[in-house]
Amino acid sequence: MYQDNELIIRPIEEKDLARLWELSYSEESPEWKKWDAPYYEHKRISREVYYSRREEMIGRGDNWVIEVAGEVIGDVSYYWEHEPSYWLEMGIIIYDPAYWGGGYGTRALRMWIRHLFSTLPLVRVGYTTWSGNERMIKTGMKLGMTMEARLRKCRYYDGQFYDSIRMGLLREEWESAAE
Repeated sequence: MYQDNELIIRPIEEKDLARLWELSYSEESPEWKKWDAPYYEHKRISREVYYSRREEMIGRGDNWVIEVAGEVIGDVSYYWEHEPSYWLEMGIIIYDPAYWGGGYGTRALRMWIRHLFSTLPLVRVGYTTWSGNERMIKTGMKLGMTMEARLRKCRYYDGQFYDSIRMGLLREEWESAAE
């Protein structure tokens, strides 16, 4: 667990499942999906199907909840792009629009990056977003990340082409910024 005032990131617990399902799968077209890779289809799933996956979620190291003042508002995660070379990609979703634009995502990712660098043998952390999500690009810049790649017009959404954006941060950049 990591804490920054009222903001906490921690492993998912059984008690979080109802709230996570409500935030992520209870609606057909949730507002958050317009920003989180909206070019991929979102499918509503039942609470029963979601709960049947509980062992894939609870206590795992690769997906933690974001909590503000005791309320779950989102999650942070990572996956291996290529584990033998320690190439890891991370992600974040703040599901509740009431918490957008308040710095919660930046603070949660800062703690998540600290956790990843302190617990895994990484030389780099990164994430992929799209040019339509300007808040995510700004978050990366605030965290000291570099825009490492811009794949032009490869994401089609709502009748328009967008770029795919890859952001990254090296361990030495993270450590020198902390000094």
